[in-house]
Amino acid sequence: MPESFAERLLHWYDCHGRKNLPWHHNRSPYRVWLSEIMLQQTQVATVIPYYQAFMARFPEVRALAEAPIDDVLGHWSGLGYYARARNLQKAAQTIVQDHQGEFPADQEQLEALPGIGRSTAAAILAQAFGQRATILDGNVKRVLARHHAVPGWTGQTRVQSQLWMHAETHTPDHRIRDYTQAIMDLGAIVCTRSRPDCEHCPLATTCLAYQRGETKLYPAPKPKKVKPEKTTWVVILEDSEGRVLLERRPPSGIWGGLWSLPELDAAYNAEELSDACERSFGFDCGDAQPDAGFRHTFSHYHLHIQPARLAVASGATRSTIADRDDHRWVYRDDALALGLPAPIRILLSSPAQPVLL
Repeated sequence: MPESFAERLLHWYDCHGRKNLPWHHNRSPYRVWLSEIMLQQTQVATVIPYYQAFMARFPEVRALAEAPIDDVLGHWSGLGYYARARNLQKAAQTIVQDHQGEFPADQEQLEALPGIGRSTAAAILAQAFGQRATILDGNVKRVLARHHAVPGWTGQTRVQSQLWMHAETHTPDHRIRDYTQAIMDLGAIVCTRSRPDCEHCPLATTCLAYQRGETKLYPAPKPKKVKPEKTTWVVILEDSEGRVLLERRPPSGIWGGLWSLPELDAAYNAEELSDACERSFGFDCGDAQPDAGFRHTFSHYHLHIQPARLAVASGATRSTIADRDDHRWVYRDDALALGLPAPIRILLSSPAQPVLL
């Protein structure tokens, strides 16, 4: 009798799978959960140092639940998709408050936690609790879409339903920890987005896309949309003590909850920035010194960032800032220890690059 999908995959995993990633050791629910969240839309090589630093600072769920949000965001800074970090702490707080600090071993209860969806909940159940649970992350979607020649973009409801059905069918009743890791590894190592190594794939003999010579067709790419372009001034206000002014972003939206540099409307010209800062923050500034601008791309738009440096006049009043929790004067070294968006971190750690406007 021919070997099943799962049996072939497990034999491959025994020889070629990844078994020494940091979260493979002591697969507690907390460690599995953290790795799953970090790995969403982020490569393993990028995640490893963040995971290790995060575990060193927040070694268990109570430490994460009780930590200042600035500390959590600071350890996440650079990974992007910051809602993941905010949801991590919210989920940790819920686990402590409602589950006595223990992860629930139940799919529905796990999915009720902030930031945990169907596949992440299943990964926790399979990897940490050894329960038979079906996963469907990005790598698994690609493997199954090719193996069964499922047409369409994997973000479509119709396509997802088909992939969940195939995923459930192939999930075995034994070695569930190894199987879930194996199918993720196959997508990451062999069944890659471009140039899949089909000759060394354990599923090649039954892969419809490979048999038809159509691996490039599956899965179909996400329909492209033209991203809008936005522009903003980002002002680096520095006082006589060498501190810069930071403002906290709103809790939701782009860079939600992070500390950032103040922004001003792109409609201002450089000569108007000093007056604009006085109206916005209530103190006198010298003339703006624009720096070289650059573009930062988000998932749904491009942002053209035009930096400008302004010195705050010695003795200028800062009472309007002192009374607000969403603004803070910070030395640069201290600022770099906070949760900052990646482009803002670059601006604060780089020397000025003046331009003539």
